[in-house]
Amino acid sequence: MPLDLPTVAEARAMVARLGEAVGFYKVGLELFASDGMALARELKGQGKQVFLDWKLHDIGTTVQRAAAVLAGQGCDFLTVHGEPQVMAAAVRGRGDSDLKVLAVTVLTSLTDADLREMGFTETARELVERRIRQAIAAGCDGVIASPHEAELARALGGKDFLVVTPGVRPEWAAKNDQARAATPADALRAGASHIVCGRPITGAEDPLAAARRIAAEMAGL
Repeated sequence: MPLDLPTVAEARAMVARLGEAVGFYKVGLELFASDGMALARELKGQGKQVFLDWKLHDIGTTVQRAAAVLAGQGCDFLTVHGEPQVMAAAVRGRGDSDLKVLAVTVLTSLTDADLREMGFTETARELVERRIRQAIAAGCDGVIASPHEAELARALGGKDFLVVTPGVRPEWAAKNDQARAATPADALRAGASHIVCGRPITGAEDPLAAARRIAAEMAGL
């Protein structure tokens, strides 16, 4: 579950409120700007799994060094932008550690029209496919892709490839800024290994009840 909250204090409070209902947390850029690494270490100390969604994107040497530092922190997942030089550098940096490097293909807020405005001639699906193939070639452990491309990622990557899908929204939740969303059950049926579902939980009046409801929907497949 993403801890997309303004402060580490609010994130800690949410973790305490959810208790054992959630065992895997995503720490993104918002918390990165407010001592997110300290929070990540705390979560690992509590026996949680930690996903550093920091989307590293820089020259190869810098990404490699950053990945090497993060590999020593004991976290589980790290995202990097899906560009060949960046992906290969992150894989080199993590070395023999257990850190899984995930390539961001196309942000789930982007449409085909957005990509055209950015200068791409490919559709979102075509660009996702190209970046999945490049991620596999670079040695990444998986990709971040919308639920609509999860089946494609599973087919290209095979059974052990990690397919992490943001843009997951239960039918009873608002879509917010996700342009290519799907329900948790649909994402898993399509081939996702992990789903990212935050605001339906953190924005609920009863986050614990919302988390349990989503878990029940997933278990009902």
